[in-house]
Amino acid sequence: MRDRTPHTSPPAPSRRRLLRGTLSLGAVAASAAALGGCDSTLAQGFTGGSPTPDRLNFWNPFTGGDGERLLAMQAAYRAGHRKTDLKSATFVWGNPYYTKLTLATLGDRPPQVAISHLSKVPTLAEAGLLAEIQPSDLARHGLTEDKFDPRPWKKSQLDGKLYAIPLDTHPFVLYFRTDIAEKAGLLDGKGRLTDVDGPDAFIDALRAAKEVTGQWGGSIASVKDASTQFRLFWSFYRQISGGDLVADQGRKVVIDTEAAAEALAYIRRLTQERVVPTTTDGPGAITMLTTGKAGFLMDGVWQVLTVQGSKVKFDMRPLPRIFDDAPYACAADSHSLVLPKAPSESAQRLDLSLGFVASLLGSSKLWAEGGHIPAWLPTQRTASYRALEPQSHYAAAADGAAYDPAAWYGGAGSSLQIVIGDAVTSVFTGAGSPTAGAARMKRELRELASRTSPV
Repeated sequence: MRDRTPHTSPPAPSRRRLLRGTLSLGAVAASAAALGGCDSTLAQGFTGGSPTPDRLNFWNPFTGGDGERLLAMQAAYRAGHRKTDLKSATFVWGNPYYTKLTLATLGDRPPQVAISHLSKVPTLAEAGLLAEIQPSDLARHGLTEDKFDPRPWKKSQLDGKLYAIPLDTHPFVLYFRTDIAEKAGLLDGKGRLTDVDGPDAFIDALRAAKEVTGQWGGSIASVKDASTQFRLFWSFYRQISGGDLVADQGRKVVIDTEAAAEALAYIRRLTQERVVPTTTDGPGAITMLTTGKAGFLMDGVWQVLTVQGSKVKFDMRPLPRIFDDAPYACAADSHSLVLPKAPSESAQRLDLSLGFVASLLGSSKLWAEGGHIPAWLPTQRTASYRALEPQSHYAAAADGAAYDPAAWYGGAGSSLQIVIGDAVTSVFTGAGSPTAGAARMKRELRELASRTSPV
């Protein structure tokens, strides 16, 4: 018999509360122990007591060139804030990093500041894992809306509330060998690439480059690299439809299968015309460009340091506009700085945290050298950034940034990228038709949408 007594039943517990209840400190400690080799900073993030008032814990997933630049940015902060004990911890990029961040926050032991891709922010915020950031608090540190690139700033919000501070935009772009392009007659009088926008113009440029290289016109990763294949598809799909794949935080599938099939048909045309190979992994695609076996490369801006290291003559520009049916779009994400929700104001260390964020933004020129487009306009608008080549040559791509669909199973290195990317690869290699690939995407998305979010 149903209890109808008014005002006596406690409210139903939230998913976050239930998860926190199941995550005893022992379970969290086990998670920390499983991190074998992590320093005390990592362990403190899971199991240690509250840090001292002058300690600031910062988590990030950056290694390689990005990691080196971040270390330099942190060194600049330490030089000006000698009383602050900055403890920085680096984790494995992708889902392992976000899992650890989630566990630490649910266990009331989060870092004060952490890096998050903006594609992950809606899910983290909806789960109650991020502290809302007030404009008045930002203003105390000189961080006002007018100083940020509008697109990543807007993406940092959920339901009109700010949950992240954008650091950059990193789009999917086009690399090209200037020496090969010159021999192919693809450079104008100023040494810039001629117009390659449009379905035929781009393939004609690839064909001209192939005549010079004797092998291939362009390259892109297609072997065990679903994320790159997803970015290629997502760019073209958004150029056609301007629409999404899922809605309602991933609970509803809204893919336009006709637009998806059209995008896939063009992707298949790249290999049918034999201007792009079908069996290249990520490092191999870059090597094809640097060794002159291909004149073009479709990849993310984060590869710029690798290509620069080869000492070849190259340049970059936004991914071509292939379709005119919607505003220009290219797959992109942004790194941002978030404040994981702490159990108390003293643990949140708000002003200490925002001061650190402001310092990192002030070092945006250093970050931009690694390929990322600064979200901090005081850097993006400087003459020194405009003189940065080839990094400044694709800055306009940030205006067409198409972020991953908002879903708990979406974002950087996610299940959504994998299932969509695998479907693209099947068409790219000729194993399936564009129509079949679009239908497969819809089925896979419906399966993902039917799952219950773990957070």
